[in-house]
Amino acid sequence: MSNQILGLHHITAISNNAQRNYDFYTRVLGLRLVKKTVNFDDPGTYHFYYGNEEGTPGTILTFFPWEGIGQGYPGTGLATEISYSVSPGSLEFWEERLKKFEVPVKEKIERFGATHLPFADPDGLALTLVVPTQTDPRKGWETIDIHSEDATKGFCQVTLTLRRMEKTAKVLTDIFGYRLLSQEANRYRFITDAISTANIIDLLEEPDGESGLNWAGTNHHIAFRVKNESTQMAFRERILENGLLPTHKIDRDYFYSVYFREPGGVLFEIATDNPGFTVDESLAELGTNLKLPDEFEPDRKMIEEALSKLK
Repeated sequence: MSNQILGLHHITAISNNAQRNYDFYTRVLGLRLVKKTVNFDDPGTYHFYYGNEEGTPGTILTFFPWEGIGQGYPGTGLATEISYSVSPGSLEFWEERLKKFEVPVKEKIERFGATHLPFADPDGLALTLVVPTQTDPRKGWETIDIHSEDATKGFCQVTLTLRRMEKTAKVLTDIFGYRLLSQEANRYRFITDAISTANIIDLLEEPDGESGLNWAGTNHHIAFRVKNESTQMAFRERILENGLLPTHKIDRDYFYSVYFREPGGVLFEIATDNPGFTVDESLAELGTNLKLPDEFEPDRKMIEEALSKLK
């Protein structure tokens, strides 16, 4: 199993306001802020990581809250919906909770035999809560008013919207080891058997769809999980052999990354499990301190002054 793609590692999205984003994901959805750092390419912007207690791969949703970036919109060439796994019987709890916080909630829908509760975050990012058809053994982050039996467990699947799905499907099957599981109309479901959670990718084919605008309320990229750097480099070679253009390995402090844009336009990343989020904070302290890469430490005071203060 160690030399395979192990489902999703994390998903990164864009927000328009740091405080509003933090409030929604920690106080409404009840996720744990497991790392508070900065965008390594734009240190005047936060990079938030939300997940379960340990920040386990497959639970991590990250955000670049670019203040005032403006509203984006979903469309072809983007990941357009994130689905979180929840326990049977918890959708009613969430429907009531979201309405209590005046979160726009849509009618429940059925896909591939599972019930989804669709809603949107304050920037319009499309999310769903789903009771998966297979048991999800993961334990979510418990808060004062969200008990473990209702807490989100991590990702179930992510949807990519594409004008044509064949070449993207080929990346999933021929390079990443996924297989086509099922099809409903223009939605194609792919799954990897290497892991039992966060292991589903839906391809939604819209030949006449408009391109998405990758600003606030949209997903920046999705990251696939590998055990370590040697596995990552093996996949990098396979990506090169298939005529795509991956980056070199990039050190993100908490994992190593290789990026490439798949043929449908979505930015893919391959990220390692190592070294993990406790490399610079204890498990108990995760997310409580502003952590900076070593090269930015000399500018800490200036960076802290540029960042908005969270309440």
